Amino acid sequence: MSAPTAVSGPRLVRGLQERAARALPAEHVEDARGWWLRHASGAAWWAATVLPHGEAGPAELPGRVAGAERFYACRGAAARFQISPGACPPGLDPLLAERGYLRRSPMSLRTAPVERVVARAPAGAPRVLVDERPTPPWFDVWHAVHGHGGDPRLEWDMLARVERPCAYARVVAGAEVLAVGRAVADTGWAGVFGMATLPEARGAGAARQVLAALAAWAGAHGAGRVYLQVERGNIAALRLYERMGFREICAYHYRIAPGAASR
Repeated sequence: MSAPTAVSGPRLVRGLQERAARALPAEHVEDARGWWLRHASGAAWWAATVLPHGEAGPAELPGRVAGAERFYACRGAAARFQISPGACPPGLDPLLAERGYLRRSPMSLRTAPVERVVARAPAGAPRVLVDERPTPPWFDVWHAVHGHGGDPRLEWDMLARVERPCAYARVVAGAEVLAVGRAVADTGWAGVFGMATLPEARGAGAARQVLAALAAWAGAHGAGRVYLQVERGNIAALRLYERMGFREICAYHYRIAPGAASR
């Protein structure tokens, strides 16, 4: 992993994670002196975590954590924190560990120049359609891969809350959609989300075609670079993103209250 520079690294990581939070918007966000307390009923849990990016000294950290816990308790939920090194107060992670919070979901934050991703599009791949809004064919493929039996209305609601320019790409072969992904443009960057390929279409270049199409769209909308978040244990996805030119700038993880692990 290539580490961020001492000057720009923390600022870059914080900015990208906050862009990602706007691209995965919760129903309710409260800014508690720089900490984003986010809640969304029934939504994917990572869209309802604390972004603890505001400064806080060691003496005030316990009170700040307790305030976040009250925010979630009032909404019938348990607190979860996203811990991005350099973007969070340095004493927060050990404090949460002392309070019994479990370390979960090691993640990788990766970036790439738009030109690099576009240049690595596979030759002879099926055509890609790009829409400004989610369509049923796009959503059906995403839900088939990532829905896990959940209520599709919750995901539709989340997509409807996105306020920044969006692109929804789908690779089409005949009448069948093989792979999808979406991008959100935000102040010179574009985040990639919702990558999904049907099992029978994997390994044939469809996901690479989606990424290249989203990068091309990003460039046309004023973004010079793209970013994405991926689970560090997802070897197939890591290989795909490496092949398309994405490089890690930060490893991060979550701290989850013991009561949240079973919810």
